[in-house]
Amino acid sequence: MNFVEQVRLEGRHVTLEPLGPQHEEEIRLAVQDGELWKLFFTTVPSPEAVGAYISQLLDLRDRGSAFPFAVRDKASGRIVGSTRYLNIDAVNRRVEIGGTWYAKSMQRSGINTECKLMLLTHAFEQLDCIAVEFRTDWFNKRSQAAIERLGAKLDGILRNHMIMADGRVRDTVVYSIIRNEWPGVKTNLQFKLEAGASHAD
Repeated sequence: MNFVEQVRLEGRHVTLEPLGPQHEEEIRLAVQDGELWKLFFTTVPSPEAVGAYISQLLDLRDRGSAFPFAVRDKASGRIVGSTRYLNIDAVNRRVEIGGTWYAKSMQRSGINTECKLMLLTHAFEQLDCIAVEFRTDWFNKRSQAAIERLGAKLDGILRNHMIMADGRVRDTVVYSIIRNEWPGVKTNLQFKLEAGASHAD
């Protein structure tokens, strides 16, 4: 049995659905909104690579090392992005939340705040995690700022951490939220949602 089991997370504005082949066309449309694959510091698939992207994530899910979600916006009914648990460590009760992207038209809409609240709540309150990590590219300053606004603290920088598809060697910035910080972080995220704080993304 996997540490992270099949789960669908329901929020006020978005639903996180377990990613599957049935999402392929909607994911393809979402990545085209803003041509997200052209941002060198992200790992968003190009439209023609979406099928392989989903297959790769499902393989990681079957091996218990990741659990990917499609993000559905309730207002429009559309799939508007993807996120996942990864680096799942059942022995040490840790997960990373990452691989997150949203269609350009949905960015800075508050959607990220609700997604992160649902994922963190499930990790700390259902999976009983002791820590949740976030990792991002050194050059992705917007992502770093968004992670910091969640309440995560900087752990450090992994130098020459990954060789990217284009051959660039990536430095990875690592953040985390630990279990005793979770009540305060949860209160902060709930406040942002109630206040309609779109700047939280």
